[in-house]
Amino acid sequence: MVMHFASLKQLYIEDLNELYDCETQILKALPRLIKRSSNLGLRKAFTQHLQETKTHLERLDQLFDDMSGRPKTRKCRAMRAIFEQGDDVLDSEAQGDLLDAAIIGVAQRIEHYEIAAYGCVRTYAALLGNGDSADLLQVTLDEEKTTDNTLTELAKQINLQALELSESEITGLVPARRRKAGRA
Repeated sequence: MVMHFASLKQLYIEDLNELYDCETQILKALPRLIKRSSNLGLRKAFTQHLQETKTHLERLDQLFDDMSGRPKTRKCRAMRAIFEQGDDVLDSEAQGDLLDAAIIGVAQRIEHYEIAAYGCVRTYAALLGNGDSADLLQVTLDEEKTTDNTLTELAKQINLQALELSESEITGLVPARRRKAGRA
């Protein structure tokens, strides 16, 4: 799909449309992430972000209302690709901490994309002289950064647990007398 824009305002609107699709995709995906996560803290973080995502969509609706428009269907192919990768992770045989570590990896890719996209549209809004919109977009950007930081903190614990589990499984596969002899 070729984008058509001849001004910064048109680019801004196109990017807002794409963000609307991103948030809609995230809203649909989060319940599955919550269901497949085994770590209580991770489930809580995703549940909180589900509520925030609803608010993000409401803010985008407000921005479109302020511009006397409605979001147009502009599919975000980048987000769709990240979710396809996420589906592969969720459909894998991984379980427990290892699955949670993989889910966090996908979730952070999503957050990083959103941080970049919201940073751009916030800047466009400011340059176009729409300070109220820029402020509203900054609130969402801050929430996305907070979610990313929360996932990073959770990953510190979960990734270590996944590593310990992986090492114990590997060690458990090698007979004890061979390990002592230095042969695996």
